[in-house]
Amino acid sequence: MMDIKELDKTLIFLVLIIFAIGLLCLYSASYNKGMEIGSNFVLKQLVWMAIGLLILIFILLINYQNIIDFGYALYILGLFLLLLVLVFGHTRLGAQRWFSIAGFSFQPSEFNKIIYIIMMAAYLGHARANILNIKGLSVPLLLTVPPFILILLQPDLGTALILIPVFFAMLFVAGARLKHLAVLGFCGLVSSPAFWHFLKAYQKKRLLVFLNPNIDPLGAGYTIIQSKIAIGSGGLFGKGWLGGTQNQLNFLPERHTDFIFSVIGEEWGFLGAVVLVGLYFLVLKRSLIIIEQTTDIYGKLLGTGLVTMLGFQIFVNISMTLGVMPVVGVPLPLISYGGSSLWTTLIAVALLLNVGMNSTRF
Repeated sequence: MMDIKELDKTLIFLVLIIFAIGLLCLYSASYNKGMEIGSNFVLKQLVWMAIGLLILIFILLINYQNIIDFGYALYILGLFLLLLVLVFGHTRLGAQRWFSIAGFSFQPSEFNKIIYIIMMAAYLGHARANILNIKGLSVPLLLTVPPFILILLQPDLGTALILIPVFFAMLFVAGARLKHLAVLGFCGLVSSPAFWHFLKAYQKKRLLVFLNPNIDPLGAGYTIIQSKIAIGSGGLFGKGWLGGTQNQLNFLPERHTDFIFSVIGEEWGFLGAVVLVGLYFLVLKRSLIIIEQTTDIYGKLLGTGLVTMLGFQIFVNISMTLGVMPVVGVPLPLISYGGSSLWTTLIAVALLLNVGMNSTRF
């Protein structure tokens, strides 16, 4: 049973505050889309949040150890869904990532991030002795390749890349040697050009314009240029809520999803962006405290994977809006519009809370 006394209420409060900020940003980003008071996206996000909170409560009622026990079954189910979406999935903007059911879009790759972490925690938790030599790293590597390739084929470069730091972080916590991880990292860098052929034309352009957005200012480089203009024009205090010109005059594409941080920078300025980053820092800090306090290796591995996933996603999204990383299509947790992304984040938070509640039992 869930022990409410062991629940990290501060972490829940931080999550709700960030989500509330996201609603304000989403309202502003959708305000000039011809919708009644810009509420369509906001109402959908609220519905998804309500469902997500129910999912969170359900996960808290189950000991995370029991969830990890189903890691391999979930992994197989996740691969099946990734294969299925490549055949029957809905295509949008050149990517086949979604199942559309009764007007609702479901993105299997988002949930596969969580599934992958649960599976890795299940394997590494009982096979720590096997990864002390470099040959033993072949099994977790082989377990990582199928979801990575299937997600890359959709194509969803951003989600696929998230698996890489999660892989290394969980191996490190499990006891893998740094020199062996360095060898794997070097081999990955050397072989990375081979993945160029898996990318769609628009993804290749995104990577090329990262080096120089002005080589295609009206095409692949347009979003980056407008994003930097929006954030830079916000100054110290911003232009005020609903006052961003790049946002309100439709110069900024994808401002309700991947580039919503640009809206924050323009309307709330540097100080507003710092406040949001500070809130994210506190969420990650609380999560790291949970990991540090648990004595159960399965809990440590699960928490490490989840924190790495959230931290990397926050870092990449903000970095790409600032133009210091390529655009890879990674949403900003709890802020960007989308049910799959929101639910994935809430499931991650629920599992972290679960580890914190049950860590004293081991």
